[in-house]
Parts: sequence; C-alpha cells; structure tokens
Amino acid sequence: MKKIYSGKTKDVFSLENGNYLLKFKDDCTGKDGVFDPGENSVGLTIEGVGDVNLRMSIYFFEKINAAGIRTHYVSADLKDTTMEVLPAKVFGHGLEVICRLKAVGSFIRRYGEYVESGSDLPEYVEMTFKNDAKGDPLVTKDGLVVLGVMTEKQYDDIKAETQRITRIVADEMKDRGMQLYDIKFEFGYDANGEVMLIDEIASGNMRVYKDGKYIEPMTLSRLFFEK
Repeated sequence: MKKIYSGKTKDVFSLENGNYLLKFKDDCTGKDGVFDPGENSVGLTIEGVGDVNLRMSIYFFEKINAAGIRTHYVSADLKDTTMEVLPAKVFGHGLEVICRLKAVGSFIRRYGEYVESGSDLPEYVEMTFKNDAKGDPLVTKDGLVVLGVMTEKQYDDIKAETQRITRIVADEMKDRGMQLYDIKFEFGYDANGEVMLIDEIASGNMRVYKDGKYIEPMTLSRLFFEK
C-alpha cells in the first residue's frame, strides 16, 4: 500500500489490486477553531469525525449501489476508518455538483431578487469548478462541453444521477423528521468514460433542517444514527 495523496480530511493510498484506499481523518475544515464545512483549510481536529463521516458514507453508498447507480464504493473497514474505492478520473481539475431543493445559501446570494429564501426548487442541479482562488465559479453544460471537460451525455448522466441520489438522501432525512435543503456531490469517470459517484456522502456536504432550523453537521451525524 502506497500513499499517493494527503488531503484535508482524507489520505489516499494505492492498493495492489488497482483500487484505492481512502483513510478518513479527524481533521476538519474550519477557521479559528470552529468547524465549517465551507472552509478550504483544516481548522481543527474533532475526535470521531472520520468515523461518523465514514459510517454515513457507507450507509448511503450501499443504498445508492443497490438502486443501480454507479459509485466508486467497494467496501469499508470501520475499525481502521478506511474505504476501498474503484479508480476514477475527476472532471477537469475537479468539479462539484450541487442539487438544491430549497433556495438558501449561495443561491439566494446570487438570485435573491428573483426568489424568496426557503422557496422550493425542483431538484435544481448546478456545477462549479473546484477553484478556491476563483471562488468555485459556476459553469454551464455548454461551457463544460466547449471546454472539453465532459461530453453532453456525461453531463446528462450526472444530472439524472444527482437527482436520483438526492431523492434517496432526502427520503432518509424525511424518515428521521428532517428536511434536506441541498447537497453537494463529486463525480468521476472510469476508463470507458462512464460516470460514477465518488468521494464521500457525509453531513458536511449537505444542508439539513429540522423544524425550520439548520442542523450543524456534527449534530446531524448524531441525529441520523439515533433512529
């Protein structure tokens, strides 16, 4: 096993079988010792964060795989806080895919003159380039195709799969008396160009409310597994 990348919240190792191993860490993004999933640097360490992020990822990846949607998930080891995944290439230098069910956050900052905060959105999908210096700029389908980042079919597949996965997550939250407002995913593609869901599905990647109040990621992780 060879370490090939050290990320903010996960380390990546290559395995002899051609797959990769993700090691979940207790390091969290934040600022001045306060946990903030939107920050771009490690701000603190919280014991058990890696464990709960892996547990939620396992739960959803298994649900998503069972629904016939391709992911990079192979297996996991909770004792070692690791997840084995299939190899996948990222789109461009990294792309985030957001599905919005309610108008909040950056959506309101951009389009607040056209829509009220908290308004329903019809599984609205948008994509942004992962680029901290440029503020993760939005990019359209035409832009992605013209720039050679992905094909039209890959875009259409990602959009459809994003909406299906979002419904799965939203239903699980609803079963627990909570409401999913939006969620962020990452997709990659295999040697044949087929898209697959990659990275993780953890509380820090979604915005969830209960009784009209936002639930902090660590609290969400606890509430999710209380069922």
